[in-house]
Amino acid sequence: MKCSNCSSADIKVIESRDVADGEAIRRRRECLKCGYRFTTYERLERPSLAVIKRDSTRQLFSRAKLMAGLQQATEKTTVTALQLESFVDRIERELYGRGEPEVSSTDIGELVMAELPKLNEVAYVRFASVYRKFRDIGGFERELTRMRKAKEPTPKKQAKK
Repeated sequence: MKCSNCSSADIKVIESRDVADGEAIRRRRECLKCGYRFTTYERLERPSLAVIKRDSTRQLFSRAKLMAGLQQATEKTTVTALQLESFVDRIERELYGRGEPEVSSTDIGELVMAELPKLNEVAYVRFASVYRKFRDIGGFERELTRMRKAKEPTPKKQAKK
């Protein structure tokens, strides 16, 4: 590993900790030449996973692309970088856990849509607006109505006397 600031190979690890439920290791590093500090992550390398796009083309699954989309959706919300990392870890674990070499982009989107309201409702609506391709305010209204219905408690049946 080289320093991203001065390219020196003289680096020391300052701190290491498990993240993502033990799925990765976060290391704080310091360049001994220039003093620059930076963070690296070590993750298990998994077999490649192909994503089948809506137009039937295929491309390799990109954690970074999923993260970028979610960062846009969570921008200016209370969602922290650590929460977002954990969220993406869960989605990625679910996808690889299926044991299939291919997954549709629709499956990824639906998985995110199912879990995102638990993380942040505003981020959910932002993500949904892009994913569902809302063309007008009606699309937002339908999604918000669906979200409200999903949050309503189911009525309890009265016990027989």
